[in-house]
Amino acid sequence: MFIGVISDTHGVFDPEFRKFLEPVDQIWHAGDFGGGLELAEEIAAFKPLIGVAGNCDNHNLRFLHPMYRLFECEGLKVLMIHVGGYPGRYDVKARQLIEQYKPDIFVCGHSHILKIMRDPRHDNMLVINPGAAGIQGFHIVRTALRFHIDNGRIHGMELFELDR
Repeated sequence: MFIGVISDTHGVFDPEFRKFLEPVDQIWHAGDFGGGLELAEEIAAFKPLIGVAGNCDNHNLRFLHPMYRLFECEGLKVLMIHVGGYPGRYDVKARQLIEQYKPDIFVCGHSHILKIMRDPRHDNMLVINPGAAGIQGFHIVRTALRFHIDNGRIHGMELFELDR
């Protein structure tokens, strides 16, 4: 499975991001689509979408994209939530979900800061924050990720950057 990961689009899904994500099988969106359903529907029409609502998304979006998701991909358990944090500094709700579900991959957004790291305190769980793909916020560079998952193995992590 070839996965694309984005977050914090805030209503923007540029052609450059489309081109980067064109070869992926599925897009994971870690929240803050941009308020309502419009952008989520646009992305879902482009590629199969698994997303969560962010703090800037409205209630209509939350009917289709809940506050967190737990799902399996190629033998790996994935937990996705918008406000997540990172090892040693997880949000309270994120930490509770991590301890409850023990995911292999934890995906979050919100900070607009790209981070990919392992958490040795949680069975070496892979923590992914793809940064921000939109133009709203303090970040200077807009980012997206893509990688392969084959039979429980993650490989070929690629970063896309676009100046804001």
